[in-house]
Amino acid sequence: MKLPIYQADAFTDTVFGGNPAAIVPLKEWISDDLMQKIALENNLSETAYLVENNNRFHIRWFTPAVEVDLCGHATLAAAHILFEELGYAGDIIFFDSKSGELTVKKERDLLTLDFPATKPTKAEIPSELVDGFNIKPEITLKANEDYFFVFRNETEIRNLDPVFAKLKKVKSRGIICTAKGDEVDFVSRFFAPAAGIDEDPVTGSAHTKLAPYWSEILGKQTMNAHQISARLGKLECTMKGDRVLISGMAVSYLKGEITV
Repeated sequence: MKLPIYQADAFTDTVFGGNPAAIVPLKEWISDDLMQKIALENNLSETAYLVENNNRFHIRWFTPAVEVDLCGHATLAAAHILFEELGYAGDIIFFDSKSGELTVKKERDLLTLDFPATKPTKAEIPSELVDGFNIKPEITLKANEDYFFVFRNETEIRNLDPVFAKLKKVKSRGIICTAKGDEVDFVSRFFAPAAGIDEDPVTGSAHTKLAPYWSEILGKQTMNAHQISARLGKLECTMKGDRVLISGMAVSYLKGEITV
């Protein structure tokens, strides 16, 4: 069996920036086991699979280790591939997913995700998580399956040096680490060793939790954000009721064929 495959860098305007995602358009679903094996072989933080149904697209996302319920950068990358490589003619794409209906709107080179927002809340934090960082957070929260740590400043975020063996012991999707930015409204990094990703370069879904938190703290509806991994991601987040609009760019890197 031969399957098409594309790769795009999301939340960046240059190749080798942002977060790479593989996109595999399908005519019909293949087995979950095969999708997981392909994702492991790709060895990217996410591989997204698409099946079209009445001009909508069902989307699923796999890390090298597990299927996840929501992924922002791979959704942005999938929309980019549909618009730029596969000739999708409209200016908005409707995705059906495990997290409900998601949309991506195209305005010139900018793509905007419309995702459900989640506000972090107080929760009991396993000691292994706090002990897994060389710098202790000022505030510890949780947002659904992610832990959410607030640090004092951008320098602390840059200097984080996690002990992944400790973080991996705690069952969670990942740990969002954030602080006010020096040049943008807020910065973040995202670590997910339990999901097979030590550090994710740019995490759109994390910003569904970052945006409502910082919107309340800063008193702003629209915010500029950087995810300050080595690849750097640039995002604009706008709160819209219980939804968050997450905007960024994407660039194509690869197109080819899988033989399985």
